Amino acid sequence: MAAYLRQLQRKGIRSIYLSPEADSYQTSGEEEAVTVEQGQSMPKTQSPGSALDALADTVSGCIACPLYKSRTQTVFGDGNPRTKVLFIGEAPGRDEDLQGIPFVGRAGQLLNKILAAIELRREDVYITNILKCRPPSNRDPQEPEVRQCENYLKQQIQLIQPKVICALGRISAQWLLQTNAPLGTLRSGEYYYEGIRILPTYHPAALLRNPAFKKPAWEDFKQLKAMLDDS
Repeated sequence: MAAYLRQLQRKGIRSIYLSPEADSYQTSGEEEAVTVEQGQSMPKTQSPGSALDALADTVSGCIACPLYKSRTQTVFGDGNPRTKVLFIGEAPGRDEDLQGIPFVGRAGQLLNKILAAIELRREDVYITNILKCRPPSNRDPQEPEVRQCENYLKQQIQLIQPKVICALGRISAQWLLQTNAPLGTLRSGEYYYEGIRILPTYHPAALLRNPAFKKPAWEDFKQLKAMLDDS
């Protein structure tokens, strides 16, 4: 069954569900009917981790926008699929494009230090980006690219079901909240995405460029810790 599911994923089918008549997959005898549609939830028998792996396999072959032509590889996500907190940045950079893992460059190293300061380990959380391919010269994501890629992120959120989403940077926060408001304004509000609390804060790369952002970012991360302790 697992091999069959992966075959479907490689064909571009991003989600499946079992038909009402099929409560479980039989390991002997004839296989139960499987209904395949886009936009439905994954089978109840599939864990978040294995479902994310299958989705990552689909993403690795994505050619929906021109970014596939210049990427080294896709950068799907990394971390604990059963985490309480999901971090979402905007797009992979050069180091991420080379390694296939999000937030591994200087910004990622700073994020790891901040996590340690609030008593979290990298392996405790899940980290991803809106885009799964690196834009040329690390430019901002363009709207057509986001529109092509956003369904992957929506599925990641659905599978992980975090208690809190930490939006790292203006672009991530604006996409999640569907607004053009500046990040400084968004930091002061209380927001939700499909019932999940959103905490917008500065991208670690912005902290490296402008140390003045470090103090407000630290206040945001202390708030994040309090939210996780209460969840």
